[in-house]
Amino acid sequence: MRRRLFVALLVWMACSAAAWASSTLRVGSEVLVAGDSRARVTELLGKPTSKSRQRGARGSHSRGRRGGVRVITRDSGGSEQWHYLRDGQAITVTLVDGKVSSIDERRR
Repeated sequence: MRRRLFVALLVWMACSAAAWASSTLRVGSEVLVAGDSRARVTELLGKPTSKSRQRGARGSHSRGRRGGVRVITRDSGGSEQWHYLRDGQAITVTLVDGKVSSIDERRR
């Protein structure tokens, strides 16, 4: 029983470390973290190699009622991914509403 608990604890710790690593990036002596602004990303990493944008729904209709309801979301909805190639690494920073939501770092 103790052994299973110990193994479960190790697995949980490994998963927690992986989740933490995906929300931070060390850039020299600075650290980019989830929640940082778009300006902070540019300050630390510079101009991205490329950008891609995924838009959220601009509007939706509720059917079944007379007249229906139309919901309009903000134009900034959706996410934007900034791609960088630095020191043999491919870095993708995902921004939602102008804030860093995740950082993916991979060796090339």
